[in-house]
Parts: sequence; structure tokens; C-alpha cells
Amino acid sequence: MANNRKSGCFVSVDRSSAGAPRIYSVEDLGASRTIASFAAVTFVVFLAGSLRLLAQRDEAFERPPISYSTTTPLDPAAKLEPRLQNGEIKLDGSDREIVRQLLRELHVPESSQILVYSKTSFQNDRIDPRHPRAIYFGDDCYVGWVPGGLLEIAGMDPRLGPVFYSFNPHPPDHRLRFDRDNDCLRCHGGGFVRDIPAILARSVFTDTRGQPVLSLGSELVDHTTPMEKRWGGWYVTGQHGEFRHRGNLILSTEVEPGSTDFDGGANRETLSPFFDTSNYLGTHSDIVSLMVFEHQLAVHNALTKANQHCLWMLSYQQGIQKDLKEEVMTEPTYESTRHAFESASQRVLDALLFKDEAALPKTGVQGQPQFQEDFSRKGIRDAAGRSLREFDLKTRIFKYRCSYLIHSASFDQLQPTLRRQVLERLARIVTNASADPRYAYLEAGERKAIQEIVSATIPRLPAAWKSMP
Repeated sequence: MANNRKSGCFVSVDRSSAGAPRIYSVEDLGASRTIASFAAVTFVVFLAGSLRLLAQRDEAFERPPISYSTTTPLDPAAKLEPRLQNGEIKLDGSDREIVRQLLRELHVPESSQILVYSKTSFQNDRIDPRHPRAIYFGDDCYVGWVPGGLLEIAGMDPRLGPVFYSFNPHPPDHRLRFDRDNDCLRCHGGGFVRDIPAILARSVFTDTRGQPVLSLGSELVDHTTPMEKRWGGWYVTGQHGEFRHRGNLILSTEVEPGSTDFDGGANRETLSPFFDTSNYLGTHSDIVSLMVFEHQLAVHNALTKANQHCLWMLSYQQGIQKDLKEEVMTEPTYESTRHAFESASQRVLDALLFKDEAALPKTGVQGQPQFQEDFSRKGIRDAAGRSLREFDLKTRIFKYRCSYLIHSASFDQLQPTLRRQVLERLARIVTNASADPRYAYLEAGERKAIQEIVSATIPRLPAAWKSMP
């Protein structure tokens, strides 16, 4: 799955006359940069990608105990591949119908659709503001699709992190298959999130053809990114009141837009006036889906980084113990290893507990009901009917600030000591407000609810949970 650099497409700014911004509709889009400039940018991107490929052989995740490229993955696409090859699953029809069928098999809801039109996929030649790339996601799988092109899939493996594939819905040999595509590591392999394969989202101003205007900067986005800096380059539908974001905007010059230039893309309910939405599975790029996507990638990256770092450090410790003829331990016993596990558990908890989550607009946000229904329906509930997938959307994303991904395979299959430490620290946090001031923002009732939901829904809890009041 290619890097999700964000571009935008509802208004364009031109300050060339009398210093006043001119607002363009999508129908006015045209080439705004010279061929020479485009070639220079293309060369820089190509050169950077080539250097990344040369460097990948030295990435820590390519060495034991991870051995990313040579390890057989256990992600959703890898598990689906045998069923596809033996004929148990048959995908046929138009590209659109095959995408719909494949999403169903991967347990990815169509309602999760979000749309980006920046040229930052390996299918750049197919992407522009009138022909955006769709992204769909479930708890353990991300699917990108450009109508008429390939599908880009990132399936989450508990040990490897995201594993990247391309999928041709109409291959020349008529043999459908997931092709593992490590070319995606040019951007996703340790460049933006150090040391690990990662899922990425960026907010970047773009020009009329979807090329990022990098001179205006960019943001690597997750749930901590201030809302006003998000979605540069993404289509955004939904209501958010007077608040303004960077979505639905394109630039005809490399001049940073002023505050009023964002009005044309605000509070959009449909995208049909701007491009032909009939080619896609939905007419939306939902604001709530975008927010959940950004939270989810932050947690997935935190879990991947913490798990792999602990595996590296434990392997390092065990190597020294073997060399020194010491007893080889499966627990962290060296001070450096213990410190690594403590730091990793804190990173995981920061992501799970929404530490530093950006505040929502004063009026909250309203998104597409179907996505919220599909998402909430998957919640694992306690005896009182509560789950970690209940939305708030007034001051924060979720009612209970403990991520639903605590129920995922990526969490459940963390290195055992790391998993235990995270859950033991979580037990102290939810039962004692003064146990860790780092999470003092969690409200008393919220802590109690998290305690009760986790106690009822997480298997193999450490002993600390059994002695809770």
C-alpha cells in the first residue's frame, strides 16, 4: 500500500492579481506547473525511492529475529490466498464488483471509504483530482483502489507489521493472486516512522494535478495532529461547524492559502459535483472514518514498533548470554533490556489511551451514519452492553478512551512479557487515578468503564486484574 500523502481538491488559490485570492472550482482545474518543474520533482522522488531501496537491506526489520522480507506472513491477505487459489473463493465481474467482493472477504466495510487524490501512490499516472484513490480499512487490513487500476493492500501481521500486496482484478493470465510488493517500502519502510514498516497518512497542499507542493510543508498525521492541520489533499465529507481543515483544497500557485480560502471545502455532504462518484463504492470521504483511520494507524504503528524493538532487544540479550555461557532467559534481565520493555509498554499505552488526542471542533463532528453503525456493530461488549467502539464525536472520537485495537491480534500476540507489562500498567491506571499522572486526563467514570469492559472482554489477563476492587 503506498504512502497516503494527502492532497486536496475543492478550491484553488491564485494571488497573482491585486494580492487577492481567487477561488477556482474543480471544473477550472488546469496545469499550473512547468514540465521542467514536474520533471525535477519526479527525479527527486525517484532518486529518494532508489536510495530507500538500497538502504532497506540494512533496516533492522530485515534482520533476525524479524526477517521481514523472508518470513511467511500471517496477515489477512496471506490467509485468504490459499482459498483464492483452490477455488473456494471466486471473484468475478467488473473491477468495482471484484473490489466489493474482496472487501467482504477481508472483513473491510465499504462504508469506511475515504478518498485521496495526491500523486503519492505507485499508480500516480492514474490519480488526479477528478480520479482519486479510494482507501477502505478494517481492524487488520487496509485496501487502496484506483478505478481502472490495481488494488493496494496492507494486511497487519502481528509480528511483521503491515505486509504490502498488489492485486490485479483482471490479470492477463486470468489468475487472481496477492503479489507481495516490497516496493511499497520505499515510503513505508522506516522512512517516515523510523525502524519499522508502517502505515502512513500525510497532509500536504497540492497543485491542480495532485502534485504535492512541498515548499509549503507537510504533516504526518495521527489522532494527535491538530484538526486544522489535517486532510490537506483528502476529500472530506461531513459536518464540523465553523471549524476549517485543509481538506478539499488545491492550489494554483505555491502561495500558502489564507484563512478564507478553506471555506469552499467545509461541511460537504456530497462529492458528486466535483468528480464522477459512480465509479466508487460510495459518494463520501467521511470525516469520522478519516479520524478513526488516523487513530488506527497510530496504534498499529505503536504496536509494531514496540513489539519489534522488544524482540530485537531480547534477541540481543540472549545472544550475549550464549556468548558468555550464561543461562539464556526468555524474560528481560539486563538493565538495557528491561528499560526497552518499559519504554515500549509506555508507547503502547500512550497510543491505546489516546494520550494527547487533538480536541474536536467546538460543535463536534457529524459523519456518515452507515460507517458508525458498521464500526460499532463489531464491538465486543460487556454484560452492560458497553464496548470500546462507542463514539463520542463531541469533544473526542470515542466515549471510552481505550482503543478497540486492544482486542486485535496485533495486541494479543505481542511479545508475551510486553503484553503482560502493558496490561499490568493499564490495571494500575484504571484503578488508581494517582498511579500515573501521565494519564490524569482520563475521567473517573471513564476509568471505571474501561476497567469493567477490559475485564469482561480480554482473555488471559494478568493476575493484577483478578485482584481489582
